[in-house]
Amino acid sequence: MSEKLNTFTDKNLERFFQKSELIPVIVQEQSTKEVLMLAYMNLESLRKTLETGYTWFYSRSRQELWNKGATSGHVQRVIELYTDCDDDTLLAVGEQTGGPLPHREPQLFLPNHRGGCTMSVLQELYQTVESRKTERQEGSYTCYLFEKGLDKILKKCGEECSEVIIAAKNGDNKETVLELSDLLYHLTVLMVNEGISWQDVEHELSKRELKTGNLKQFHQVDKNS
Repeated sequence: MSEKLNTFTDKNLERFFQKSELIPVIVQEQSTKEVLMLAYMNLESLRKTLETGYTWFYSRSRQELWNKGATSGHVQRVIELYTDCDDDTLLAVGEQTGGPLPHREPQLFLPNHRGGCTMSVLQELYQTVESRKTERQEGSYTCYLFEKGLDKILKKCGEECSEVIIAAKNGDNKETVLELSDLLYHLTVLMVNEGISWQDVEHELSKRELKTGNLKQFHQVDKNS
C-alpha cells in the first residue's frame, strides 16, 4: 500500500536529498497529461512548494529560488506530488494558468511495493469507469450499471457492503480484500454517476485530519440511533 505524508517536516523531506542537494522535478499538466517542464528543487524550494501549493524551483545558473509564473504570470498549482522508488526524482501533477487560483495544499505520495500509488490506482479506475459512461461498449458490466441508473448502482453498493461485513466477520482476510475491491469499484461507479471525484473525497478527508475530540459527538449519535 502507498503511504501519504500528512505532516511535512525537514526529516520527511531530507530523504530526497541524500544523493544531491538538488532533485529533478517533472511538471505534468493534470488534464492533458502533457509534460510542461523539467526543473530542479532544493530542500527550501520543495518546502515552499508544499507550503504554498505552487511550484518553487532552484535556479542552478542564478543560484537562487524562483517561483514559476512570478514574472510571466503562468503559475503552476501543484495538486499531487509523487516520488519514485529511489527518492531521487519528483513528478508534480498540477494546473498551469495565466491567472491566480485558490490555494490548495498538494498531496505528497510515496510509492508502494509495486511502484504505484493507491490514489493513482483509484484515479485510473475512475477514468476507466468515466470513459464507459461516455463511450458505451457492448457487454460491459459498467455500461450496464449506467444504463440501469442510480437505483441499480445503489443496490449493488449495498450488496457489496454487506459482503464486506460478512467476509470480515468470518475472519477471512483474503475474501475481505476481494469484497473491498468490489465495493470500491461500485462506489467509483456511483461517484462517476453523481459527478463526484476522488479529489473531492480526498479534500474532505484532509479537512477531517485536523479535527479532534469528536468521540463524544459520535457516541451521542450512536446512542440516539
